[in-house]
Amino acid sequence: MLRHEFQPGKLVAGLFLAAAGVLYAGDAGGLWVTEWFAVIPLVTFGLVLAGVVAGVNGAIRRRRGAGRRNTADPGPDISG
Repeated sequence: MLRHEFQPGKLVAGLFLAAAGVLYAGDAGGLWVTEWFAVIPLVTFGLVLAGVVAGVNGAIRRRRGAGRRNTADPGPDISG
């Protein structure tokens, strides 16, 4: 299996959407009653939080990437 880069924004969005699915599944199973509008703030907050997390993650990766490029070995000196 190929390795992929970790994206915490997608993880946060997935967790909040899964929580919304659990709320509706519990309502459908008769365990509790969930109003139709109760999931809107949950999903909205989850997507906003996921966007913030993705932005912070991108900023951290850009900052770390710039530092790595500056300290990289330029390779062998072939000028003589």
